[in-house]
Amino acid sequence: MTTGTPATVQATDLHHQISTGNAPRLIDVRTPGEFETAHIPGSYNVPLDLLREHRDELRAHLDEQVVLVCRSGQRAATAEAALAAAGLPNVRVLHGGITAWQAAGAPIRTGRARWDLERQVRLTAGSIVLVAVLVSMVFPPAKWVAAFIGAGLTVAAVTNTCAMGMLLSKLPYNRGPRTDLEGVVAALAGPRS
Repeated sequence: MTTGTPATVQATDLHHQISTGNAPRLIDVRTPGEFETAHIPGSYNVPLDLLREHRDELRAHLDEQVVLVCRSGQRAATAEAALAAAGLPNVRVLHGGITAWQAAGAPIRTGRARWDLERQVRLTAGSIVLVAVLVSMVFPPAKWVAAFIGAGLTVAAVTNTCAMGMLLSKLPYNRGPRTDLEGVVAALAGPRS
């Protein structure tokens, strides 16, 4: 049972654990595109939507210490709640996410640069609101589109979920090679990287 606030680990403490050979299983719940851009060496990409949908199947491969990673910690907290509901003990969230990891100067593996999903949400929501306001000068009912986006952002903040982010994560730009359940399970069951 989860208390609503997941257990966390600081970037410096996690880096020390990895450096001393006591590395927990690192599960990065960002989109494959974000993961490909930058990730902690040795981490496994299990996108949040895949983790939530198949948490029981994945739980069988995560019976040890697990640290969940995302950009800032919010998606990892959502993943922690899903794994806790599946009965997985010893799950922690990297406090501050990959952002804190990079700020601590810890090692990072980089690839092709892409925008973080949260930045994509801000661009999309802001663009829709701006266009709706401009169009409403000619066609007043267009203001309701801006109101709808504002309401959606409010719900996203209150529920700590983001429908726009979930939709954007499905775009080809955010997809990558390790998004299917079989590939993730094979990577988790194989030798640790």
